[in-house]
Amino acid sequence: MKVAIGGPLKVAFRPWVEGLENIPAEGAAILASNHLSFSDSFFLPAVLDRKVTFIAKAEYFTTPGVKGRLTAAFFKGVGQLPVDRSGARGAGEAAIKSGIEVLERGELFGIYPEGTRSPDGRLYRGKPGGLARVALATGAPVIPVAMIDTEKIQPPGKVMPKLMRPGIRIGRPLDFSRYQGMEHDRFVLRAVTDEVMYEIMKLSGQEYVDIYATAAKRQIAEAAKAEKAGKKNAES
Repeated sequence: MKVAIGGPLKVAFRPWVEGLENIPAEGAAILASNHLSFSDSFFLPAVLDRKVTFIAKAEYFTTPGVKGRLTAAFFKGVGQLPVDRSGARGAGEAAIKSGIEVLERGELFGIYPEGTRSPDGRLYRGKPGGLARVALATGAPVIPVAMIDTEKIQPPGKVMPKLMRPGIRIGRPLDFSRYQGMEHDRFVLRAVTDEVMYEIMKLSGQEYVDIYATAAKRQIAEAAKAEKAGKKNAES
């Protein structure tokens, strides 16, 4: 997949990268990145020599038919692990378990602490469950990553991607061994997550918003709905 997908991506978009020396040549590490675009999970692995495993919703792997099988093969090929998101708590536990298994094999595990893509290009509050618990349970270093301009490649409503150079900044590994064994302390989980988000903010230059991205998406959707209703009332 690095040849079939990563090669053409690098040739077509020529992503620039800073901080590759911060990725260990071997051993477990967590890559904690901001999340601007669906393509983040392709551009980051494309510029690394090592495999990166992310998690993806189980529907990508269970859709029936030829298209479903091709989709499943594609996501497996690019290093995605299926996670059942039918229940919020169950999904979180499954993601944590998957991350721990990847790291125990001495591999790289990629995670988006915001939990979903940014709705407007800003950086949102990190969710404390997945990232911090996996880091403290395994002792793996956390490497902050900033994706730059990937949301501009294919904005909402655009079918054809725009050929432009996105960027990737990779920060120095963060060591949270001082909190080892405290993965069930919610104050520690919050502190670890906030420290990682602060490093991502410095790398990305994004404006930070101290609410969850899921809440921001709801606010945006509600505002759009209210605006639509207002226009409809005005017309009537």
